[in-house]
Amino acid sequence: RGLEDQLLAKVVELERRDLEEKSKALAEAAIDYQIQLVALEDDLLKKLAEAPEDILSDVPLIEGLEATKAKVKDINDAVVKGNITQKEVEEAREGYRPQAAEGAMLYFLITKLCLVDHMY
Repeated sequence: RGLEDQLLAKVVELERRDLEEKSKALAEAAIDYQIQLVALEDDLLKKLAEAPEDILSDVPLIEGLEATKAKVKDINDAVVKGNITQKEVEEAREGYRPQAAEGAMLYFLITKLCLVDHMY
């Protein structure tokens, strides 16, 4: 399916550039979200490591925890919306799967023609 997937990407890029751009943007956004989550986790662990014995008395820490929680919720909401959009893009791309499969089949048939006659 490797060649078929590559041809599918090319066909969609030619026929529906908006879908391919949306797919690339979603992949980039997912990577950005993962980076943000790791950064938030590191920051949270650092704050907790530096916290005094009585964590509840550290108001800036509690406010930071609430801000981190809100950011994580926003990121999770964006990830859910991104997953829904990614499914819609994949469904639209699958409409071009027959063309990609045909192209892959033709490629492999042409490469095997030399077995029939060396002139090919």
